Amino acid sequence: MRFSGLKKRSFTAFGLSALFLLASATLLTSCGKNYYFAGRQLPPSGVLNRVLIAEQNPSGFSKGALPFVDAYYDIRHPYNSPTGSFSIAGYAGNLPLTIQNMPEEQVGGVVSADGKFVIVSYSQEKTGSGLSLPAGTASSIFVDRERQFVYAANSSAHVLVVADLTHNATYTLNLPNVYRVSINPGGTIALAFAQNSTQGPNNQIGSTPSDAFSVYSVVGLTADQQQAAAKSADPQHYLNAQDCEPQNLPAFCAFPVSTGANASFDNPIKAVFSPDGSTAYVIDCGPECGGTTAGVTVIPITASSLNTNTSGAKGIALVAQSNIAVPGGATNGIFNGNILYLAGQQLQTDGLFQGFVSVLNTQTGQVTGKYAISDGTHNKMVFGDDNMLWIGSTQCTSGETYKRAQATGGSQYGCLTMFNTAKNTATLDAYRGDATGIAPVIGLNKVYTAEGGQVYIYDGTTMANLDNANVTVSGTASDVAYMDAASDGDNTTY
Repeated sequence: MRFSGLKKRSFTAFGLSALFLLASATLLTSCGKNYYFAGRQLPPSGVLNRVLIAEQNPSGFSKGALPFVDAYYDIRHPYNSPTGSFSIAGYAGNLPLTIQNMPEEQVGGVVSADGKFVIVSYSQEKTGSGLSLPAGTASSIFVDRERQFVYAANSSAHVLVVADLTHNATYTLNLPNVYRVSINPGGTIALAFAQNSTQGPNNQIGSTPSDAFSVYSVVGLTADQQQAAAKSADPQHYLNAQDCEPQNLPAFCAFPVSTGANASFDNPIKAVFSPDGSTAYVIDCGPECGGTTAGVTVIPITASSLNTNTSGAKGIALVAQSNIAVPGGATNGIFNGNILYLAGQQLQTDGLFQGFVSVLNTQTGQVTGKYAISDGTHNKMVFGDDNMLWIGSTQCTSGETYKRAQATGGSQYGCLTMFNTAKNTATLDAYRGDATGIAPVIGLNKVYTAEGGQVYIYDGTTMANLDNANVTVSGTASDVAYMDAASDGDNTTY
Protein backbone atom coordinates (compact mmCIF):
# COMPACT_ATOMS: atom_id res chain seq x y z
CA MET A 1 0.00 0.00 0.00
CA ARG A 2 1.15 3.54 -0.73
CA PHE A 3 -0.14 6.65 0.97
CA SER A 4 -0.67 9.89 -0.86
CA GLY A 5 1.41 12.94 -0.17
CA LEU A 6 4.78 11.62 -1.35
CA LYS A 7 6.66 14.46 -3.01
CA LYS A 8 8.57 14.48 -6.22
CA ARG A 9 12.30 15.03 -5.78
CA SER A 10 14.70 16.46 -8.26
CA PHE A 11 17.25 14.40 -10.18
CA THR A 12 20.09 16.37 -8.58
CA ALA A 13 18.81 15.77 -5.09
CA PHE A 14 18.50 12.08 -5.75
CA GLY A 15 21.93 11.94 -7.30
CA LEU A 16 23.35 13.33 -4.05
CA SER A 17 21.14 11.00 -2.04
CA ALA A 18 22.35 8.00 -4.00
CA LEU A 19 25.97 9.00 -3.50
CA PHE A 20 25.33 9.49 0.22
CA LEU A 21 23.66 6.09 0.53
CA LEU A 22 26.48 4.41 -1.37
CA ALA A 23 29.09 6.14 0.77
CA SER A 24 27.21 5.20 3.92
CA ALA A 25 26.93 1.60 2.78
CA THR A 26 30.66 1.50 2.06
CA LEU A 27 31.42 2.96 5.48
CA LEU A 28 29.18 0.47 7.26
CA THR A 29 30.72 -2.39 5.34
CA SER A 30 34.20 -1.22 6.29
CA CYS A 31 33.09 -1.26 9.94
CA GLY A 32 32.14 -4.93 9.71
CA LYS A 33 28.47 -4.32 8.85
CA ASN A 34 26.66 -4.64 5.56
CA TYR A 35 23.57 -2.40 5.74
CA TYR A 36 22.33 0.42 3.55
CA PHE A 37 18.97 1.45 5.06
CA ALA A 38 16.33 0.19 7.49
CA GLY A 39 18.68 -2.59 8.56
CA ARG A 40 18.69 -4.11 5.09
CA GLN A 41 21.79 -5.80 3.77
CA LEU A 42 23.72 -4.27 0.91
CA PRO A 43 23.27 -6.73 -1.98
CA PRO A 44 26.23 -8.20 -3.88
CA SER A 45 25.52 -6.03 -6.92
CA GLY A 46 25.77 -2.86 -4.81
CA VAL A 47 22.68 -1.52 -6.62
CA LEU A 48 20.31 0.40 -4.36
CA ASN A 49 17.29 0.75 -6.65
CA ARG A 50 16.57 -2.62 -8.24
CA VAL A 51 13.59 -3.66 -10.33
CA LEU A 52 13.13 -7.41 -10.70
CA ILE A 53 11.71 -8.81 -13.95
CA ALA A 54 9.93 -12.15 -14.34
CA GLU A 55 11.09 -13.17 -17.82
CA GLN A 56 9.78 -16.11 -19.81
CA ASN A 57 11.80 -17.86 -22.54
CA PRO A 58 14.87 -15.61 -22.31
CA SER A 59 16.71 -17.88 -24.77
CA GLY A 60 16.40 -21.12 -26.66
CA PHE A 61 18.06 -22.89 -23.74
CA SER A 62 15.91 -21.58 -20.88
CA LYS A 63 12.22 -21.15 -20.14
CA GLY A 64 12.66 -18.67 -17.33
CA ALA A 65 14.97 -16.10 -15.78
CA LEU A 66 14.87 -13.34 -13.16
CA PRO A 67 17.00 -10.44 -14.41
CA PHE A 68 16.98 -7.16 -12.53
CA VAL A 69 17.91 -3.64 -13.53
CA ASP A 70 19.44 -0.59 -11.92
CA ALA A 71 16.36 1.65 -11.82
CA TYR A 72 18.38 4.75 -10.98
CA TYR A 73 20.30 4.63 -14.27
CA ASP A 74 17.78 2.41 -16.12
CA ILE A 75 20.38 -0.14 -17.17
CA ARG A 76 20.80 -3.92 -16.90
CA HIS A 77 24.57 -3.86 -16.39
CA PRO A 78 26.92 -2.22 -13.88
CA TYR A 79 27.18 1.53 -14.33
CA ASN A 80 30.95 1.45 -14.69
CA SER A 81 31.00 -1.51 -17.08
CA PRO A 82 29.18 -1.99 -20.39
CA THR A 83 29.49 -5.76 -20.09
CA GLY A 84 27.77 -8.21 -17.80
CA SER A 85 24.18 -8.12 -16.58
CA PHE A 86 22.27 -8.39 -13.32
CA SER A 87 20.31 -11.56 -12.63
CA ILE A 88 19.06 -13.65 -9.71
CA ALA A 89 21.33 -16.66 -9.37
CA GLY A 90 20.00 -20.20 -9.08
CA TYR A 91 16.58 -19.66 -10.61
CA ALA A 92 15.33 -22.68 -12.55
CA GLY A 93 11.57 -22.12 -12.87
CA ASN A 94 9.65 -22.57 -16.10
CA LEU A 95 7.69 -19.55 -17.34
CA PRO A 96 7.66 -17.26 -14.27
CA LEU A 97 4.32 -15.47 -13.99
CA THR A 98 4.04 -13.24 -10.93
CA ILE A 99 6.17 -11.76 -8.16
CA GLN A 100 4.91 -11.41 -4.59
CA ASN A 101 7.09 -8.51 -3.53
CA MET A 102 8.15 -8.33 0.15
CA PRO A 103 11.00 -5.80 0.29
CA GLU A 104 10.58 -5.24 4.03
CA GLU A 105 11.62 -8.87 4.48
CA GLN A 106 14.18 -8.60 1.64
CA VAL A 107 12.52 -11.43 -0.24
CA GLY A 108 10.11 -12.05 -3.08
CA GLY A 109 7.98 -15.04 -4.01
CA VAL A 110 8.00 -16.01 -7.69
CA VAL A 111 5.35 -18.28 -9.17
CA SER A 112 5.87 -20.11 -12.46
CA ALA A 113 3.37 -21.71 -14.80
CA ASP A 114 4.40 -25.22 -13.78
CA GLY A 115 3.41 -24.57 -10.15
CA LYS A 116 6.93 -23.93 -8.87
CA PHE A 117 7.08 -21.36 -6.05
CA VAL A 118 10.49 -20.01 -5.07
CA ILE A 119 11.64 -17.48 -2.52
CA VAL A 120 14.15 -14.97 -3.90
CA SER A 121 16.63 -13.49 -1.45
CA TYR A 122 16.93 -9.81 -2.30
CA SER A 123 19.90 -9.40 0.03
CA GLN A 124 21.84 -12.25 -1.57
CA GLU A 125 20.36 -11.94 -5.08
CA LYS A 126 19.82 -15.68 -5.38
CA THR A 127 17.17 -18.32 -4.85
CA GLY A 128 16.90 -21.89 -3.69
CA SER A 129 15.21 -24.88 -5.29
CA GLY A 130 11.71 -23.83 -4.29
CA LEU A 131 8.44 -25.62 -3.67
CA SER A 132 6.60 -27.67 -6.28
CA LEU A 133 2.81 -27.42 -6.12
CA PRO A 134 0.19 -29.14 -8.29
CA ALA A 135 -0.26 -27.75 -11.77
CA GLY A 136 -3.09 -25.24 -11.90
CA THR A 137 -2.11 -23.35 -8.74
CA ALA A 138 0.01 -20.76 -10.51
CA SER A 139 -2.74 -18.15 -10.78
CA SER A 140 -3.27 -17.73 -7.03
CA ILE A 141 -0.39 -18.37 -4.59
CA PHE A 142 0.67 -16.35 -1.54
CA VAL A 143 3.15 -16.79 1.29
CA ASP A 144 2.86 -15.07 4.67
CA ARG A 145 5.44 -12.53 5.76
CA GLU A 146 7.12 -14.98 8.12
CA ARG A 147 7.51 -17.46 5.22
CA GLN A 148 5.95 -20.24 7.27
CA PHE A 149 2.90 -21.10 5.14
CA VAL A 150 2.04 -21.01 1.45
CA TYR A 151 -1.62 -20.97 0.37
CA ALA A 152 -2.50 -21.86 -3.22
CA ALA A 153 -5.79 -22.37 -5.05
CA ASN A 154 -5.85 -24.95 -7.84
CA SER A 155 -8.25 -23.72 -10.50
CA SER A 156 -8.24 -26.98 -12.46
CA ALA A 157 -8.52 -29.61 -9.69
CA HIS A 158 -10.49 -27.24 -7.43
CA VAL A 159 -8.45 -27.95 -4.33
CA LEU A 160 -6.73 -25.64 -1.88
CA VAL A 161 -3.13 -26.43 -1.03
CA VAL A 162 -1.53 -25.41 2.27
CA ALA A 163 2.23 -25.88 2.48
CA ASP A 164 3.79 -25.79 5.96
CA LEU A 165 7.33 -24.69 5.18
CA THR A 166 8.51 -25.06 8.77
CA HIS A 167 7.59 -28.74 9.03
CA ASN A 168 7.95 -29.58 5.32
CA ALA A 169 4.35 -30.78 5.06
CA THR A 170 1.68 -30.15 2.40
CA TYR A 171 -2.08 -30.46 2.86
CA THR A 172 -4.69 -30.60 0.10
CA LEU A 173 -8.20 -29.45 1.03
CA ASN A 174 -11.09 -30.38 -1.24
CA LEU A 175 -13.24 -27.33 -1.98
CA PRO A 176 -15.92 -27.34 -4.68
CA ASN A 177 -15.02 -25.00 -7.53
CA VAL A 178 -12.33 -23.15 -5.57
CA TYR A 179 -10.20 -21.01 -7.86
CA ARG A 180 -8.65 -18.16 -5.89
CA VAL A 181 -7.21 -17.47 -2.48
CA SER A 182 -6.44 -14.23 -0.60
CA ILE A 183 -4.43 -13.79 2.59
CA ASN A 184 -3.75 -10.81 4.80
CA PRO A 185 -0.08 -9.78 5.03
CA GLY A 186 0.42 -11.49 8.38
CA GLY A 187 -1.11 -14.73 7.16
CA THR A 188 -3.65 -14.89 10.00
CA ILE A 189 -6.57 -14.88 7.55
CA ALA A 190 -6.71 -17.00 4.40
CA LEU A 191 -9.91 -16.91 2.35
CA ALA A 192 -10.72 -19.15 -0.61
CA PHE A 193 -13.36 -18.37 -3.23
CA ALA A 194 -15.66 -20.64 -5.19
CA GLN A 195 -15.94 -19.78 -8.86
CA ASN A 196 -19.27 -18.63 -10.35
CA SER A 197 -21.01 -18.74 -6.98
CA THR A 198 -23.50 -16.68 -5.00
CA GLN A 199 -24.50 -16.87 -1.37
CA GLY A 200 -27.58 -15.25 0.10
CA PRO A 201 -28.19 -13.72 3.53
CA ASN A 202 -28.44 -15.88 6.66
CA ASN A 203 -26.39 -18.75 5.26
CA GLN A 204 -25.03 -20.13 8.50
CA ILE A 205 -22.40 -22.78 9.05
CA GLY A 206 -24.02 -25.86 10.51
CA SER A 207 -27.50 -25.10 9.15
CA THR A 208 -26.58 -24.97 5.44
CA PRO A 209 -24.78 -27.73 3.50
CA SER A 210 -21.07 -26.98 3.69
CA ASP A 211 -20.65 -27.13 -0.08
CA ALA A 212 -23.27 -24.42 -0.66
CA PHE A 213 -21.06 -21.48 0.35
CA SER A 214 -19.09 -19.00 -1.76
CA VAL A 215 -16.23 -18.18 0.61
CA TYR A 216 -14.23 -20.48 2.87
CA SER A 217 -11.74 -19.71 5.62
CA VAL A 218 -8.65 -21.85 6.05
CA VAL A 219 -7.82 -22.62 9.68
CA GLY A 220 -4.86 -24.28 11.35
CA LEU A 221 -6.07 -26.43 14.22
CA THR A 222 -4.58 -26.41 17.71
CA ALA A 223 -3.15 -29.62 19.16
CA ASP A 224 -6.28 -30.10 21.27
CA GLN A 225 -8.52 -29.54 18.25
CA GLN A 226 -6.53 -32.05 16.23
CA GLN A 227 -7.08 -34.70 18.89
CA ALA A 228 -10.76 -33.81 19.18
CA ALA A 229 -11.20 -34.00 15.42
CA ALA A 230 -9.44 -37.36 15.21
CA LYS A 231 -11.74 -38.80 17.89
CA SER A 232 -14.91 -37.37 16.37
CA ALA A 233 -17.38 -39.38 14.30
CA ASP A 234 -16.47 -37.45 11.14
CA PRO A 235 -12.91 -36.03 11.27
CA GLN A 236 -13.12 -34.80 7.68
CA HIS A 237 -15.98 -32.45 8.59
CA TYR A 238 -14.94 -31.48 12.11
CA LEU A 239 -17.12 -28.63 13.46
CA ASN A 240 -19.03 -28.54 10.13
CA ALA A 241 -15.94 -27.87 8.03
CA GLN A 242 -16.12 -28.51 4.31
CA ASP A 243 -12.90 -30.52 4.55
CA CYS A 244 -10.16 -31.27 7.08
CA GLU A 245 -6.85 -32.89 6.21
CA PRO A 246 -5.23 -35.26 6.90
CA GLN A 247 -8.29 -37.12 8.06
CA ASN A 248 -6.53 -39.34 10.59
CA LEU A 249 -5.24 -36.28 12.49
CA PRO A 250 -6.51 -33.06 10.87
CA ALA A 251 -4.08 -30.14 10.84
CA PHE A 252 -6.00 -27.75 8.56
CA CYS A 253 -9.69 -27.29 7.84
CA ALA A 254 -11.70 -25.17 5.42
CA PHE A 255 -14.69 -23.63 7.22
CA PRO A 256 -17.55 -21.92 5.35
CA VAL A 257 -17.89 -18.18 5.94
CA SER A 258 -21.42 -17.44 7.14
CA THR A 259 -23.55 -14.48 6.07
CA GLY A 260 -25.65 -12.37 8.42
CA ALA A 261 -29.07 -10.95 7.72
CA ASN A 262 -27.66 -8.02 5.69
CA ALA A 263 -24.85 -9.70 3.81
CA SER A 264 -24.45 -11.81 0.68
CA PHE A 265 -21.82 -12.77 -1.89
CA ASP A 266 -22.18 -12.27 -5.65
CA ASN A 267 -19.34 -13.98 -7.52
CA PRO A 268 -16.65 -13.16 -4.93
CA ILE A 269 -13.24 -12.94 -6.51
CA LYS A 270 -10.75 -11.83 -3.83
CA ALA A 271 -10.39 -9.95 -0.53
CA VAL A 272 -8.52 -6.83 0.53
CA PHE A 273 -7.85 -6.02 4.16
CA SER A 274 -8.13 -2.73 6.02
CA PRO A 275 -4.81 -1.18 7.07
CA ASP A 276 -5.54 -1.89 10.75
CA GLY A 277 -6.37 -5.52 10.00
CA SER A 278 -9.82 -5.32 11.59
CA THR A 279 -11.88 -5.92 8.44
CA ALA A 280 -11.83 -8.03 5.32
CA TYR A 281 -13.53 -6.57 2.26
CA VAL A 282 -14.50 -9.34 -0.13
CA ILE A 283 -14.79 -8.05 -3.69
CA ASP A 284 -17.93 -9.22 -5.48
CA CYS A 285 -17.36 -9.23 -9.21
CA GLY A 286 -21.10 -9.20 -10.00
CA PRO A 287 -22.09 -8.59 -13.66
CA GLU A 288 -18.50 -8.70 -14.87
CA CYS A 289 -18.40 -12.36 -13.78
CA GLY A 290 -21.94 -13.21 -14.82
CA GLY A 291 -23.65 -12.09 -11.61
CA THR A 292 -26.04 -9.32 -10.62
CA THR A 293 -24.47 -6.75 -8.29
CA ALA A 294 -20.85 -5.67 -8.00
CA GLY A 295 -19.55 -4.42 -4.67
CA VAL A 296 -17.85 -5.46 -1.46
CA THR A 297 -18.99 -7.70 1.36
CA VAL A 298 -17.71 -6.64 4.78
CA ILE A 299 -16.35 -9.25 7.21
CA PRO A 300 -15.30 -8.00 10.67
CA ILE A 301 -12.28 -9.78 12.09
CA THR A 302 -12.76 -9.96 15.85
CA ALA A 303 -11.05 -11.89 18.64
CA SER A 304 -14.05 -14.20 18.91
CA SER A 305 -13.77 -15.14 15.23
CA LEU A 306 -10.15 -16.26 15.48
CA ASN A 307 -8.67 -19.54 16.60
CA THR A 308 -6.08 -19.07 19.34
CA ASN A 309 -2.76 -20.75 20.03
CA THR A 310 -2.37 -22.15 16.56
CA SER A 311 -0.01 -21.84 13.60
CA GLY A 312 -1.17 -20.53 10.27
CA ALA A 313 -4.50 -18.94 9.36
CA LYS A 314 -6.96 -18.54 12.25
CA GLY A 315 -10.34 -17.30 10.95
CA ILE A 316 -12.52 -20.08 12.40
CA ALA A 317 -15.86 -18.28 12.86
CA LEU A 318 -16.03 -15.49 10.29
CA VAL A 319 -19.44 -13.96 9.54
CA ALA A 320 -20.07 -11.40 6.78
CA GLN A 321 -22.20 -8.53 8.09
CA SER A 322 -22.99 -6.08 5.28
CA ASN A 323 -22.75 -5.22 1.58
CA ILE A 324 -21.78 -2.05 -0.25
CA ALA A 325 -22.83 -1.85 -3.91
CA VAL A 326 -20.27 -0.50 -6.39
CA PRO A 327 -22.07 0.37 -9.66
CA GLY A 328 -18.79 0.96 -11.52
CA GLY A 329 -17.74 -2.64 -11.06
CA ALA A 330 -15.26 -4.36 -8.76
CA THR A 331 -12.53 -6.90 -9.46
CA ASN A 332 -9.62 -5.40 -7.51
CA GLY A 333 -8.99 -2.92 -4.73
CA ILE A 334 -6.30 -1.10 -2.79
CA PHE A 335 -6.41 0.98 0.42
CA ASN A 336 -5.11 4.47 1.09
CA GLY A 337 -6.01 5.15 4.71
CA ASN A 338 -9.78 4.76 5.07
CA ILE A 339 -10.33 5.10 1.32
CA LEU A 340 -10.67 1.92 -0.72
CA TYR A 341 -10.08 2.37 -4.44
CA LEU A 342 -11.92 -0.27 -6.46
CA ALA A 343 -11.29 -1.07 -10.12
CA GLY A 344 -13.78 -2.90 -12.27
CA GLN A 345 -16.11 -2.68 -15.24
CA GLN A 346 -19.72 -1.60 -15.65
CA LEU A 347 -22.02 -3.04 -18.30
CA GLN A 348 -23.10 -0.42 -20.83
CA THR A 349 -26.34 -0.22 -22.81
CA ASP A 350 -24.68 -1.58 -25.96
CA GLY A 351 -23.64 -4.76 -24.16
CA LEU A 352 -19.97 -3.84 -23.75
CA PHE A 353 -18.15 -3.24 -20.47
CA GLN A 354 -16.37 0.00 -19.55
CA GLY A 355 -13.63 0.32 -16.95
CA PHE A 356 -14.02 2.52 -13.86
CA VAL A 357 -12.25 3.22 -10.61
CA SER A 358 -14.63 3.84 -7.71
CA VAL A 359 -13.76 5.64 -4.49
CA LEU A 360 -15.23 4.04 -1.36
CA ASN A 361 -15.09 5.75 2.03
CA THR A 362 -15.04 2.77 4.39
CA GLN A 363 -15.90 4.92 7.41
CA THR A 364 -19.21 6.03 5.91
CA GLY A 365 -19.75 3.04 3.62
CA GLN A 366 -20.42 5.40 0.71
CA VAL A 367 -19.06 5.40 -2.83
CA THR A 368 -18.12 9.03 -3.38
CA GLY A 369 -17.38 8.83 -7.09
CA LYS A 370 -16.48 6.70 -10.09
CA TYR A 371 -14.12 7.65 -12.90
CA ALA A 372 -13.44 6.11 -16.31
CA ILE A 373 -10.19 4.17 -16.70
CA SER A 374 -8.89 1.43 -19.01
CA ASP A 375 -11.27 -1.40 -19.80
CA GLY A 376 -10.47 -5.07 -19.18
CA THR A 377 -9.80 -7.23 -16.13
CA HIS A 378 -7.92 -5.10 -13.61
CA ASN A 379 -5.27 -7.30 -12.00
CA LYS A 380 -2.76 -4.69 -10.81
CA MET A 381 -3.17 -1.63 -8.56
CA VAL A 382 -0.31 0.19 -6.84
CA PHE A 383 0.43 3.71 -5.58
CA GLY A 384 3.35 5.71 -6.91
CA ASP A 385 4.71 9.19 -6.23
CA ASP A 386 2.59 12.34 -6.13
CA ASN A 387 -0.82 10.82 -5.32
CA MET A 388 -0.77 8.65 -8.43
CA LEU A 389 -2.59 5.32 -8.50
CA TRP A 390 -1.44 3.03 -11.31
CA ILE A 391 -3.88 0.41 -12.58
CA GLY A 392 -3.12 -2.39 -15.03
CA SER A 393 -5.58 -4.57 -16.90
CA THR A 394 -5.71 -7.36 -19.45
CA GLN A 395 -7.94 -7.73 -22.52
CA CYS A 396 -8.57 -3.99 -22.61
CA THR A 397 -9.45 -3.92 -26.32
CA SER A 398 -12.77 -5.74 -25.94
CA GLY A 399 -14.71 -2.98 -24.21
CA GLU A 400 -16.44 0.37 -24.61
CA THR A 401 -13.31 2.52 -24.59
CA TYR A 402 -11.79 0.66 -27.54
CA LYS A 403 -15.07 0.90 -29.44
CA ARG A 404 -15.19 4.67 -28.95
CA ALA A 405 -11.54 5.04 -29.91
CA GLN A 406 -12.16 3.21 -33.16
CA ALA A 407 -15.16 5.41 -33.88
CA THR A 408 -13.45 8.74 -33.12
CA GLY A 409 -9.83 7.86 -33.89
CA GLY A 410 -8.62 10.13 -31.13
CA SER A 411 -8.76 8.63 -27.64
CA GLN A 412 -6.29 6.33 -25.91
CA TYR A 413 -7.40 2.81 -25.07
CA GLY A 414 -4.34 1.12 -23.55
CA CYS A 415 -4.37 -1.30 -20.61
CA LEU A 416 -2.46 1.01 -18.26
CA THR A 417 -4.07 3.89 -16.34
CA MET A 418 -2.49 6.57 -14.19
CA PHE A 419 -5.17 7.93 -11.83
CA ASN A 420 -4.51 11.17 -9.95
CA THR A 421 -6.21 10.65 -6.58
CA ALA A 422 -5.88 14.33 -5.65
CA LYS A 423 -7.69 15.55 -8.78
CA ASN A 424 -9.72 12.41 -9.63
CA THR A 425 -8.45 12.44 -13.21
CA ALA A 426 -7.28 9.49 -15.30
CA THR A 427 -4.65 9.25 -18.03
CA LEU A 428 -4.67 6.20 -20.29
CA ASP A 429 -1.61 4.83 -22.02
CA ALA A 430 -1.35 4.02 -25.72
CA TYR A 431 -2.07 0.36 -26.31
CA ARG A 432 1.01 -1.83 -25.78
CA GLY A 433 -0.70 -5.09 -24.86
CA ASP A 434 -1.84 -6.47 -21.51
CA ALA A 435 -0.45 -4.59 -18.49
CA THR A 436 0.63 -7.49 -16.27
CA GLY A 437 3.16 -5.78 -14.03
CA ILE A 438 3.59 -2.36 -12.37
CA ALA A 439 6.51 -1.27 -10.16
CA PRO A 440 6.65 2.37 -9.05
CA VAL A 441 10.16 3.37 -8.03
CA ILE A 442 9.18 5.64 -5.17
CA GLY A 443 11.26 8.78 -4.83
CA LEU A 444 12.73 8.56 -8.31
CA ASN A 445 9.38 9.57 -9.84
CA LYS A 446 9.31 6.75 -12.36
CA VAL A 447 7.26 3.61 -12.92
CA TYR A 448 8.37 0.35 -14.50
CA THR A 449 5.75 -1.80 -16.20
CA ALA A 450 5.40 -5.10 -18.01
CA GLU A 451 3.10 -4.57 -20.99
CA GLY A 452 2.62 -6.87 -23.92
CA GLY A 453 5.59 -8.91 -22.73
CA GLN A 454 8.08 -6.01 -22.67
CA VAL A 455 9.45 -3.63 -20.04
CA TYR A 456 8.56 0.08 -20.21
CA ILE A 457 9.39 3.08 -18.04
CA TYR A 458 7.14 6.08 -17.37
CA ASP A 459 7.47 9.43 -15.69
CA GLY A 460 5.59 9.01 -12.42
CA THR A 461 3.66 12.29 -12.73
CA THR A 462 3.08 12.90 -16.44
CA MET A 463 3.04 9.31 -17.71
CA ALA A 464 5.53 10.37 -20.38
CA ASN A 465 7.56 7.53 -21.86
CA LEU A 466 11.15 7.31 -20.65
CA ASP A 467 13.97 5.61 -22.53
CA ASN A 468 13.71 1.86 -22.01
CA ALA A 469 16.36 0.83 -24.56
CA ASN A 470 18.70 -0.54 -21.89
CA VAL A 471 16.11 -2.48 -19.87
CA THR A 472 14.29 -4.42 -22.58
CA VAL A 473 14.35 -8.21 -22.40
CA SER A 474 14.80 -10.78 -25.14
CA GLY A 475 12.04 -13.01 -23.81
CA THR A 476 8.60 -12.14 -22.44
CA ALA A 477 8.30 -9.95 -19.35
CA SER A 478 5.29 -11.06 -17.29
CA ASP A 479 5.79 -9.05 -14.08
CA VAL A 480 8.04 -6.47 -12.45
CA ALA A 481 8.73 -5.55 -8.80
CA TYR A 482 10.71 -2.83 -7.04
CA MET A 483 13.01 -4.89 -4.82
CA ASP A 484 14.09 -1.93 -2.69
CA ALA A 485 10.69 -0.41 -1.99
CA ALA A 486 9.96 0.80 1.53
CA SER A 487 6.73 -1.22 1.80
CA ASP A 488 5.58 -4.73 0.98
CA GLY A 489 2.59 -3.09 -0.72
CA ASP A 490 4.70 -2.13 -3.73
CA ASN A 491 3.55 -4.47 -6.53
CA THR A 492 1.84 -7.10 -4.39
CA THR A 493 -1.93 -7.17 -4.05
CA TYR A 494 -2.86 -9.88 -1.54
